[in-house]
Amino acid sequence: MTNEALRDLLDLLDLERVEQDIFRGTSRPSVVPRVFGGQVAAQALVAAGRTVCADRLPHSLHAYFLRPGDPGAPIVYTVDRIRDGRSFTTRRVVAVQHGQPVFHLSASFQTHEEGLEHQEPMPAAPDPLTLPTAEELLPRHAHRFAHPQVVERLLEARAAVDVRYVDEPPFASVGEPREPKSQVWFRTNGKLADDPLLHVCLVTYVSDMTLLDSVLLAHGRGGWTVGDVVGASLDHAMWFHRPFRADEWLLYDQESPTSQSGRGLARGRIFTADGRLVASVIQEGVVRAPRG
Repeated sequence: MTNEALRDLLDLLDLERVEQDIFRGTSRPSVVPRVFGGQVAAQALVAAGRTVCADRLPHSLHAYFLRPGDPGAPIVYTVDRIRDGRSFTTRRVVAVQHGQPVFHLSASFQTHEEGLEHQEPMPAAPDPLTLPTAEELLPRHAHRFAHPQVVERLLEARAAVDVRYVDEPPFASVGEPREPKSQVWFRTNGKLADDPLLHVCLVTYVSDMTLLDSVLLAHGRGGWTVGDVVGASLDHAMWFHRPFRADEWLLYDQESPTSQSGRGLARGRIFTADGRLVASVIQEGVVRAPRG
């Protein structure tokens, strides 16, 4: 059964086709006063995917966040058909608001083929059902947040996707620098249709939720929710290795190798519950102490 929040998210990803290669999307309320980066990345990938043959699925994307998106205005996605080859298809998407580009995506799609196979082993992680839900975890730490309404906004933002932290998240361990590593389990709060592109786009959406946590953990910072960091995604890259379902448990294993110059780098690996490596993620973001 699909809950109301998940239905709203699926509606958000069901873009309106304005012209053959032009699409329009809306936004949902965000926990920050700008469009959530995972949303615009997922919508751009939807737009690209709708111009590609159904037997070709995304195997990689590379994106830049250019300007903060306005959640009160529609976003127009223009798709450029760069190349249609025998095995690979390339698309470029520009997202525009108020006459200015806010996001740029390049994505490559491939027909399925057999090839050499190997992968890293899945790291150890507890059963997700033994971990607290957002409804159980967030109220415990309400006293740490910069504003009383943060818990409510976070719960609304996580209502469509069940995200469970393996260890304490950054906002629960302020002032306690830790190894720059973080793990979360996630799945949608409801079953999804058997549309492989939809599952890829939903994982793209979730991939931007927690990736910079590992940067914050290295410095004992809680992030924007606590008010000790100003942050925003700068660029985002993903590679999709094997089929998966976003409505089944996925382990997001994340780490940060470096931060400097007001920027932090984070990388992640996404595994199925049975240990298959299905996606790799790298992101750089602004991570600054508040000025003044």
